[in-house]
Amino acid sequence: MRYLLDTHALIWTITEPEKLSESVREILTTRESDVVVSTISFWEIALKFSLGKLDINSLKPEDFHKASEDLGFGILDLVSETSSSYYQLTATYHKDPFDRMLIWQALCHKYTLISDDENIRKYASDGLKVVW
Repeated sequence: MRYLLDTHALIWTITEPEKLSESVREILTTRESDVVVSTISFWEIALKFSLGKLDINSLKPEDFHKASEDLGFGILDLVSETSSSYYQLTATYHKDPFDRMLIWQALCHKYTLISDDENIRKYASDGLKVVW
């Protein structure tokens, strides 16, 4: 299966894996799983870190790209087709633009989103698949 990590899931995978659910840990260690990280998550981490709103232990934001690759995760770039059609996703359930873009990327590219965010789960009515 194809999975996209939500930003908090990426951070926990690298800094506090004990916070991940058992099913997520299984997904991340199964060879058949195609797991990707969006460049949107790297941007979100860098922005929140620069504003002092994110504690990532002794890591720097740029460490997350290499750590993701070291863990075998693919990198999902934001392409123009996805960014230009983003307006089609309603903001009814979630106001955070980073999370909404991750939702939109998952929908457009047919990924199941790995997230513990209850507001994200509400997008199941739009066809989003979420696991935790």
